[in-house]
Amino acid sequence: MALKKIKLGDYLIPYKEKCGIPDLTPYDISGVNKDKEFFEPSRQTGEDTTNYQNVPPGYFACNLMHVGRDKVLPIAYNHTQKVKHVSPAYSIFRIKENEDLLDYYFFIYLKSDERDRFFWFNTDASVRDGMTWEDLCNVELNVPPLPVQQKYVDVYNAMLANQKSYERGLGDLNTACIAAIEKLKSTEEKKSILLYLIERQEINAANKYDDLIGVGNEGFIIPRGSRDSDSFHKCNIFYPKDFVYNPSVVSKGAIAFNNKFSEPKICTEEYIVFFVNDENLLSPEYLFLWLKRKETGRYLEFVNMDSVRNRVYFRDLDKISIPIPNIKVQRSIAELYNAYYERKEINERLKNQIKDICPILIKGSIEEARKEV
Repeated sequence: MALKKIKLGDYLIPYKEKCGIPDLTPYDISGVNKDKEFFEPSRQTGEDTTNYQNVPPGYFACNLMHVGRDKVLPIAYNHTQKVKHVSPAYSIFRIKENEDLLDYYFFIYLKSDERDRFFWFNTDASVRDGMTWEDLCNVELNVPPLPVQQKYVDVYNAMLANQKSYERGLGDLNTACIAAIEKLKSTEEKKSILLYLIERQEINAANKYDDLIGVGNEGFIIPRGSRDSDSFHKCNIFYPKDFVYNPSVVSKGAIAFNNKFSEPKICTEEYIVFFVNDENLLSPEYLFLWLKRKETGRYLEFVNMDSVRNRVYFRDLDKISIPIPNIKVQRSIAELYNAYYERKEINERLKNQIKDICPILIKGSIEEARKEV
């Protein structure tokens, strides 16, 4: 057994079939992200979707026009049993049944930062910096014999099956979270959250603390840019179980609950800091899950539309009303959500591990083939 150099054009069979459905919704249309996965709903939908293309099971969809823009090859493999629909801009193809290249092996081969850099480097000089179909067909690669390919594909599929099983459990947990919230909305009286909150207005006047923390959609972050430590005396101090938010973009989700730092930290004086007055009446964790909900962000954006700078100050939190059940119910729901977010993080780590191991699998398969010579 030995490596064989092949040219992709000899193994790709282009496919073009219009779906013929004029009124597909964004949820019927798939896009391809930078992680080489299909996603729904699509971000863009034409008024008439008749010309949108079918991607049958076992076929690839690739947006060659976006290689230069995204600096990756946006390609996904339809490993489901369902026909997907994509924009007419995509190139659809399958791997020819042959004795040299497995479709899954080819997909694993593509899931590599090194491969993406190669495709990006080989984009054309057009405005879109895209690749052509001919460019893709001219790519050459060394492949091991099919038994070796299959061995490493089996390893990949085993890891993928484990991650997908975990993801299905995650979906069930999310459904339970949504059901719990919807039940509260229909059975419990809503009250203004401001009744339970106190604004913390403690300035770092003595420059006692120098660990400056920012807030983004993902929670606490390292602040962008640099700030002179001589101005840290102007900053606000926050403590464990405090809430910190950016009044300019809180409606976009830029709020954090401090269950991360055990010691006091500081944030820019522009940020708002507050805490729950009595945790026997309102669970901070329960409050946080409501503040992070998209419906809360949309509501804050709506009620502040007439504001000149569209800022949400502490007093404006009076506009947010949520169901306040007894504290035991609050804590149980908060625990359910915490379990969901913890599992979600684990699932993302599993997906990243699979992505990171793909180049290792390809390298291992090539080295094994060389040893057999």
